Amino acid sequence: MCMEDLKSAINKNNLPVHIAVIMDGNGRWAQKQNQERIFGHQHGIPAVRNICEACAETGIKYLTLYTFSKENWGRPKQEVDMLMQLLAQTMLNEEKTLTDNNIRFQTIGDTDQLNPELQNSLNYLKQITQQNTRMTLCLALNYSSRWEMVNAVKNIALAVKENRMSVDGIDEQTISNSLLTSGMPDPDLLIRTSGELRISNFLLWQIAYSELYFTDVLWPDFSKEDLYKAVIDYQKRQRRFGKTGLQIEKK
Repeated sequence: MCMEDLKSAINKNNLPVHIAVIMDGNGRWAQKQNQERIFGHQHGIPAVRNICEACAETGIKYLTLYTFSKENWGRPKQEVDMLMQLLAQTMLNEEKTLTDNNIRFQTIGDTDQLNPELQNSLNYLKQITQQNTRMTLCLALNYSSRWEMVNAVKNIALAVKENRMSVDGIDEQTISNSLLTSGMPDPDLLIRTSGELRISNFLLWQIAYSELYFTDVLWPDFSKEDLYKAVIDYQKRQRRFGKTGLQIEKK
C-alpha cells in the first residue's frame, strides 16, 4: 500500500493517544554505508522530523522519543561528544518546525548532567512552545527508567518522613504522580526499530499495558509509512487490561 492508502486506512476513532519510540539502529545504518556512527545519528534527524509531522497530522497527542540513555555514556567519548553537539544544534534548528506546527516540547531525564549549551537549547524550546496545544513532543535525554523509579521512591519516602503522606496512602497513582511523566498519559503504543526485541530500561512503569511493536527497519529509514503500519497494527489488537476478550466485546 502507498503512503496515502495507509494513512486513509487509519481509524481516527481508535488512535493511540501516546506513542513512545525506541529509536534504534543509527550506528548499524552508518556501518552499512561504510561511515562512522555519527553519520547514522545525523541521518536519524530527518526521521524524527518526519515521524513528528506524521503523528501531528494523524492526531496523536503525545510522542516520546528515547534519545539518549544514562547507559549511553559508556559509548566511545568521541561519539558521545559529537552526539551532544548534534543534539544542541538540532534543537535550535527545529524551533520553527515546532512553533509552526503548534507542538509543545518537553524532556524527561537527568538533563542537569548535560552540557550547558544543550541545556540552554532545551530550556529555550520548552519556554517558547509551552502554550502549544496540537501535540506534545517529549525527548528522553540522559534517561533511565530504574533511575527514575529510584528517585520517585526517594521522594515518596521523604514525604512520609516529613508527615506529608502516610504509608497507607501510597498507591499506584502516588507512584505515577512521582515519575517524570506525571501529567502525561501512559503510552498506548511502544515502537522499537532495528529488530532488537527488548525494552532497554525505557518507561518500565508506564508501559505496563502498552502494545509493543517491533520492526526490523533501522531508525534512519523509518518513514511515515512505517509509522502508519504500526498504528494500523495497533488498531487490529484488542486491549484487555487484564479482562477477557468477551468482557471487552460486550462493552
